[in-house]
Amino acid sequence: MSKRLVAYFSASGKTAKVAAELAKAADADIYEIRPAVPYTRADLNWMDKKSRSSAEMRDKGSRPALADTDADIAAYDTIFVGFPIWWYVAPTIINSFLEAYDFSGKKIVLFATSGGSGFGKAVAGLQPSAPSAEIVEGSLLNGRPDVAKLKAFADKY
Repeated sequence: MSKRLVAYFSASGKTAKVAAELAKAADADIYEIRPAVPYTRADLNWMDKKSRSSAEMRDKGSRPALADTDADIAAYDTIFVGFPIWWYVAPTIINSFLEAYDFSGKKIVLFATSGGSGFGKAVAGLQPSAPSAEIVEGSLLNGRPDVAKLKAFADKY
């Protein structure tokens, strides 16, 4: 069995809960992708075109600074990367994370939480940030997925 990591970004706590359960089910280590400047409620107001999240998502070159870059990516073969879906894609902080490390030869399996939209073009938007990795569209893991579902998802990869 390969060594696995669950790395996640969570703006509201929903993705964090799913990530913790996935890490247990996958027998994986866990790492939180944190912005250097935490998002406020106002920052996350998608209805405000001037909010921080709206501005970042409009600018495809936006790369929010990370709080740290101390994940030991080299130690893992498979990295599950989780995030909330924003505007049908991954938040640009995921690009920041992928660009901060060398993912050469790694398998990156995406998982996401969403209020209703799917992955959209998440893989296409992330692949340039980790060109030497295999990025796989995993699954939407909304609500409280049961342990058997999470284990089956993890065991697929």
